[in-house]
Amino acid sequence: MKNWARRDSSVAWLFLAPSVAGFALFYLIPFGMGVFYSFMDRTVGGQYVGLQNYRELMAGESFRKAATNTFYFSVVSVPLLIVLSLGLALLLNRGLYGQKWLRTAYVLPLVVPVASIILVWQILFDWNGALNAWLSGFGLARVDWMKTEAARNVIMTMYVWKNIGYNVILFLAGLQQIPKDYYETAQLEGAGRLRQFRSITLVYLTSTMFFVVIMSVINSFKVFRETYLIAGPYPHDSIYMLQHFMNNMFLSLDLPKMTAASTLMVGGILLIVLGLFAMERRYRRYME
Repeated sequence: MKNWARRDSSVAWLFLAPSVAGFALFYLIPFGMGVFYSFMDRTVGGQYVGLQNYRELMAGESFRKAATNTFYFSVVSVPLLIVLSLGLALLLNRGLYGQKWLRTAYVLPLVVPVASIILVWQILFDWNGALNAWLSGFGLARVDWMKTEAARNVIMTMYVWKNIGYNVILFLAGLQQIPKDYYETAQLEGAGRLRQFRSITLVYLTSTMFFVVIMSVINSFKVFRETYLIAGPYPHDSIYMLQHFMNNMFLSLDLPKMTAASTLMVGGILLIVLGLFAMERRYRRYME
């Protein structure tokens, strides 16, 4: 058995070797080099400057604004996305009319090219766009959506619209794994819908919820592409994110500050994920 297990492990590592090599070559090694450059004054022939790049980042107004906007965006949009996607999943799980068509509609934002999505949103939220035309038709004042504080709401709406279908599918898969006998027993014992949701649905959705939250947090840090295409490299201050800051540092060839900013962002994401892991373990222990 030991020889078989050793041989099986060797075969597994043999098949994994190309993927591991590619991951190391295109992700791990470049990230390690980026962390190294964040402690240098320049990338070619540079000298070690310690935490100077990080101190300059923290003292810079642009970085602080980008970090604050990114944090605010994640804190507001991720819970909103979770609540809406879970609510829609609960409705679809009850067998609504046209359920298959609704599932298809929620998946469409995932398969439509980004350029097409941006074109539609530009038509909607431009100064002369469809939404302002509707507002004018009702006698309301036009709104310059992408050059005012409303730009943040537009990007949040786009983020929720684009990612809600993926979360709904995951929640539906988790809901369909919960035995219906548990709900029938709870009803016989007099438990209301809120008690059933708290004591049965949320308990059995713990693993799914954990995965959905992590993916939603990660996706909240990936809104740069849509924001850049719809608002450009220097958007309104309310939607100036960390990715905008790093992109502008790259265009100005200030690579040490760019790598320092990316290292801080990765560290922030890592802290959030570790915190979620700790919360999930404590919740499991509490439920046990």
